[in-house]
Amino acid sequence: MRRTSRIADAFAALRARGQLGIIPYLTIGYPQRESTLELVPALVRGGACAVELGIPFSDPLADGVTIQRASHVALANGVTVRFCLETAARLREQGVDVPLVFMGYFNPLLQYGLERFVHACVEVGVDGVIVPDLPPNESDELHALCRAAGRDLIFMVAPTSTDRHLREVAARASGFVYCVSLTGVTGARERLPDDLPAFLQRVRAVTALPLALGFGISRPEHVSQARGLVDAVVVGSALLDRLAGEPPEGQAAAAESFIAWLRQGADAVAPVGEGS
Repeated sequence: MRRTSRIADAFAALRARGQLGIIPYLTIGYPQRESTLELVPALVRGGACAVELGIPFSDPLADGVTIQRASHVALANGVTVRFCLETAARLREQGVDVPLVFMGYFNPLLQYGLERFVHACVEVGVDGVIVPDLPPNESDELHALCRAAGRDLIFMVAPTSTDRHLREVAARASGFVYCVSLTGVTGARERLPDDLPAFLQRVRAVTALPLALGFGISRPEHVSQARGLVDAVVVGSALLDRLAGEPPEGQAAAAESFIAWLRQGADAVAPVGEGS
């Protein structure tokens, strides 16, 4: 078991460099069953500070059309929780050293066995878990298992979160807090909400953990807008949409260039058109 958190180390490095992190999301087993093994290293080359790996589920209620479609394809490709764990292990064997965070709904993890799942995360080198349909006041078992194993259990908060919910998350979360930018499901948007700073200030008031902003991030302008408000942004649907338009042999290059394009918003004042 790691004595320090790979996630904490990554955010500390970002702070030391004065950088905003980019955390891309991939559904494991999409577009092809083995795609993740090529796509994750490409995302790291493009500038990802961590990678969120989605465990496909038949009813991803927090996700929009793009990730629902990706989950459907991944399930049709035969992806299971065990396959997701094996994929993470192979990524570590390939030399991927950024934090890997599973994003998965509670039912598949429960069916697999929570204790078995957390122990497997330790063995394969997964650093944290996001369970979007698990509220903090029902997370006792998984929270205790993750804490004992040195894994981060990452909770989500939204603009509609009550002050009580924010305090409950602050009391249990580790690694970072996932801030949902808007009311609704995942998916690329043209612009981020105007009231975003006020929401993020509410979250900052209750926790010293790093904040990551997700849902709707799709362009360098969005990333630039997040600078100074959060420590990282999560990009999922826009990346999956980009991959859907590429032949298999071009997907890794497309993933790398997409993250490098988004990084312009993190590193520059006035990002320009996407490179390829």
